[in-house]
Amino acid sequence: MPPLAVLFDLDGTLVQTREASWALFARTNAAFRLGVDSQEQYFRLLEGNLFAGLRKICRDEAQADEVARHFLAQLDADYAPDFVPGIVDVIHALAGSCSLAVVSSNTTATIRRLLTGAGVAHCFSHVFGGDVEPDKRAVLRRFLADRSYLVNRDCSPSYREGHRPAPASASDLVLVTDTTGDVIHARECGVFVVGVAWGMHAETALKDAGADFVALWPQEIVARLLPGGFAQQSCALAHAAACGCGSQRPACSCDSTKLAEAGALRRERSLGRTNALAASLSATASFATPASGTKAASADLLRCLQRLRKASASPT
Repeated sequence: MPPLAVLFDLDGTLVQTREASWALFARTNAAFRLGVDSQEQYFRLLEGNLFAGLRKICRDEAQADEVARHFLAQLDADYAPDFVPGIVDVIHALAGSCSLAVVSSNTTATIRRLLTGAGVAHCFSHVFGGDVEPDKRAVLRRFLADRSYLVNRDCSPSYREGHRPAPASASDLVLVTDTTGDVIHARECGVFVVGVAWGMHAETALKDAGADFVALWPQEIVARLLPGGFAQQSCALAHAAACGCGSQRPACSCDSTKLAEAGALRRERSLGRTNALAASLSATASFATPASGTKAASADLLRCLQRLRKASASPT
């Protein structure tokens, strides 16, 4: 059975962040002279909770808060990472079967901008940014304590009405993440953890931290969590337009059968019009005695129509 809810980390899990986030943190590091002068040092800072890591390197709580605000402001203004290739299809595949959420140290505004730009904002039932809840354990406990968090959204603006899922046990929840700190916190709550090998921390480190499974490719998340794979009912429950995720990009083209039928119908109509025109020209040629130049032109036109007929009859 699919899980009742899948909670995704954002940075390094859904989006590629190794270069993008370090470039922005380098500004904060320079502004406050934190001494985090390399990517490796920054990645070590993320081995636990980011905000807890900042408190360790700042002189006091007040400076840690100021540093966090500065870094989050950089993310709000300039953070524009690419989504991990293939991960949007994974989101669509899972959204028809379980409640999805994002839990991230990033700001809610940044998460909204990125999800909307990728066309998947409404595939997620809930988003917890670091400005809402900095501790991912608290988010997991909310899902365990309140079953309303398990209500699905089906990639539409409205939540599924009349959906009253049973209360979740820890084994009904999955956290998907790229950092060892998230793995450790999720294991404290008893939930199933899927690590991803394309983010901050390596496969071996994620396994050592307690991940139940580490995906090498995004599609392994589907293979592990959905018994029917991509054939399972996806977010486009009725047709592709169901993914009204508020993006300028095309809605997820999940119903390829209907698209193929529409293409075949267009080809059939085009072929019919071509045949009718060819028949009309042939009939005209039978009853008329055109001049030699006109006759040659009509013959050329008929040959062109024959080529067009062949092209229209072939599927693209």
